[in-house]
Amino acid sequence: MREFVSVAMKTVRVKKGWRFKINGTPSPEIENRLEVKHVAATPSKIPFIKPRLLARSGDQVKIGSPLFEDKKNPGIKFLSPGSGKVVAVNYGPRRVIEEIIIALDADESCETFETVDAKTLSRLDRKTLILKLMAGGVWPFIRQLPYREIANPKLKPASILVSLDSADPFQPSPEVCYNNQRSFFDMGVQALRKLAERVTIIQSAKNRSIDWLNQLVTHQVLGDYPANDPGVVLYHTRQSPADNHAWYINGQDLLLIGEFLSTGLYPIQRVISFSDGTIENSKHIKTRLGIKLNELYSSHENMDHLRWIVGGVLSGYTSHADGFLGMYETSVMVIEEAQKSEFFGFARPGSDKLSNSRTVLSALSSAPLKVNSDMHGEERPCINCGYCAKICPVDILPQFTYKSIYADEIEEALAHGLLDCVECGLCSFVCPSKIELSELLIDAKHMYRREINQGA
Repeated sequence: MREFVSVAMKTVRVKKGWRFKINGTPSPEIENRLEVKHVAATPSKIPFIKPRLLARSGDQVKIGSPLFEDKKNPGIKFLSPGSGKVVAVNYGPRRVIEEIIIALDADESCETFETVDAKTLSRLDRKTLILKLMAGGVWPFIRQLPYREIANPKLKPASILVSLDSADPFQPSPEVCYNNQRSFFDMGVQALRKLAERVTIIQSAKNRSIDWLNQLVTHQVLGDYPANDPGVVLYHTRQSPADNHAWYINGQDLLLIGEFLSTGLYPIQRVISFSDGTIENSKHIKTRLGIKLNELYSSHENMDHLRWIVGGVLSGYTSHADGFLGMYETSVMVIEEAQKSEFFGFARPGSDKLSNSRTVLSALSSAPLKVNSDMHGEERPCINCGYCAKICPVDILPQFTYKSIYADEIEEALAHGLLDCVECGLCSFVCPSKIELSELLIDAKHMYRREINQGA
């Protein structure tokens, strides 16, 4: 395997953000949860694609068999995370394909692809490598900024950013994910260097326990959530407008690319973090893509009062116990649903309330708190308090961006930094008026993308 030369490491300091004060940070122990009966692909959780089914209900598929493709880019295929029978194709509103569910065989079989070693990879031209990654179903793991869509294989980015960890403590830790994975990591990095002239490898300055990984890191990040996000690092390091045309990939997904090239098999294993707000049930779980969420939770209690958050407590989406893990998600959190309103909640001192505001007593303590889904209030008009601007890691003015969007002044919203939004959810979290600022900004970004694509 090719040895990479150590490079001079740069430090990125992100002054804005938020330090989590929530119970249930996953322990470093890892639990295997690989024996499951069903897995599923979830096309609806992949942004900006229009899926066309390649497998129907009742079909037999192998691990690595094509399940669907993107109508707009038919070369981009999405492969099966399991071997067995397609037992259901579930649709949502407007006939959007939500899930393709597979009942697994007792003995699973795999589609095979041509293997590549380091020497062969060094001789491959860029176009051939892209076609190989697309055919193997691992190309969708590479995404591009600012819209966080699947990377366009027809373009060449200024750089590719590799994020090894997260400032969110409820995401998997590098010590668990990358231990004994050197060969796959090196292969993945070598592939990325075929795709772009510059590969930026990002890691928190706090996570420096793996020596071989430290030698490859180009940028160490100091700061609170979401400091390690590729969009945040790009914002603080870009030197020209051309740098905005960047791709990015999660470190675990990079391992999957390296594994695919080395083994010729579609990789299906994933390390995720699971938390329910308690020390006992918060852990790392080695599982597989597309697992059913309730198979991650060992509790036998009634789950009707629980909310499942997939992908991040502030940036993820709400699912349910019978939902399935998407191809990008590495975090699952279970929190209590708010059963009733707190009586005279506005008059209470807030010693147990999770908040970024110094008007509640919890601000005086660093002790972690248990979180639930209670918003502690209803939506009200924006009061221009500026809380969102003070915490935004990319210096957007969310309150003015929101008002520009509301007034249908998209050019003004762009001037305030709409496309720099990293979708971290912090502006919604701190807003005392309970305005879903993050959701509004994301929707506006998506609308703008549709408009420019239609114009093109």
